[in-house]
Amino acid sequence: MFILYMFVYNIIIYSIQPIIWIRLLWRSRFVPTYRQNLGERYGFYCHKNIKLNSIIIHAVSVGETLSVIPLIYKLRKKYPDVIITLTSMTPAGLEMAYKLSAYYHHVQCMYLPYDLFFSVKRFLNYIQPKLVIIMETELWPNLINELYKRRIPVIIANARLSNISFKKYKIFNRFFYYIMQRINTVAVQSKEDAFRFFSLGFKKNRLNIVGNLKFDVSSNKINLKKILSFEKIKIEGRLVWIASSTHKGEEIILLTVYKRLLKSFSNLLLILVPRHSERFSDVINITKHAGFSYVVRSSGVIPTKDIQVFIVDTIGELMFLYEISDVAFIGGSLVRHGGHNPLEAAEYSIPLIMGPYIFNFRDICNKMYSLNGLIKITDTKSLIHIMHMLLKSKDRRLYYGGCAFNVFKKNRGASYKILNIISHYLVKNS
Repeated sequence: MFILYMFVYNIIIYSIQPIIWIRLLWRSRFVPTYRQNLGERYGFYCHKNIKLNSIIIHAVSVGETLSVIPLIYKLRKKYPDVIITLTSMTPAGLEMAYKLSAYYHHVQCMYLPYDLFFSVKRFLNYIQPKLVIIMETELWPNLINELYKRRIPVIIANARLSNISFKKYKIFNRFFYYIMQRINTVAVQSKEDAFRFFSLGFKKNRLNIVGNLKFDVSSNKINLKKILSFEKIKIEGRLVWIASSTHKGEEIILLTVYKRLLKSFSNLLLILVPRHSERFSDVINITKHAGFSYVVRSSGVIPTKDIQVFIVDTIGELMFLYEISDVAFIGGSLVRHGGHNPLEAAEYSIPLIMGPYIFNFRDICNKMYSLNGLIKITDTKSLIHIMHMLLKSKDRRLYYGGCAFNVFKKNRGASYKILNIISHYLVKNS
């Protein structure tokens, strides 16, 4: 039966390649780097001095790549001679991987190919890994099946499965049951994630609840500043409201709210951080047409008192921008995207606000809300009310920020637990 499932899957995955090419070409209009390294997406590589017998760590994009920094740091410390191959699926993720490879010894990087049977075989023949670690939940059937046939262990690390994703996987439950049996270990973020993986057929004795790797990124913040060549932005004498990971439709709402807030808080600076790089120009145009003065991060200009909006058109600096902010809105939650993880901002002891659409991270959002580490709003009116309440009271900002930090503090240590799992397989295969 599994052979039949794989046959149907491969027919589908090969037949949608024209759509993928059209999507790549469309995205390359806004981000030209989507046209680069196309051969790698199909398993054709031309890297010089490639090192074999490595540990592959696959991080699909920038956020996941940043989250593996604590793990890479600990791997380098415990196993200084181990080669790490860091793979990604997006240009921004690959760019971040290259920055890491320039900083850390024995780290090489490239695209992971699309999950096409022959592309995957070429990739594995080229790299010849001894262990594969896939971040979060990238369950690629051809890749996992080929690794299983080659007896190469597979670990899904920092794994999470939202309720919506779980329901989608349940539709193809029999197919993914077979895929799950080919994975050696799943290191999940929470009990809820463990239950969902177990319900999909993954063996309980192979599930490990380790927490979220992103909590451990802070311990490597100084290294990260060096990797990104980041110089701290100084905003003095102003209140700062950051809106992070915003999606289409949210900037207009946020700018409308900001316009109302300026009547009471004339020194308020709004930092807009769009989620996707292809939207940078759109956000600039929206801000310009709304009549606000602005600067973009890539210009290197620090916002002066006459600048109202600071648009961040760079990658990987979000955590440093939280450092200089007084209040944070977490994007994707005012529109039906489902929100982003509020825990990434919780470290910075600032109040966190999210809209009504939190289904991507419902469990952690509800937990933080119950502990006053997150403030939920329902519409524009409630957002204006909450922002007024926070901006006029430093004590309230300190209280809600402190509650958020307490949640963050209790969830550190995932990188050590994942390192122990990796060590088990390295010793076993040595």
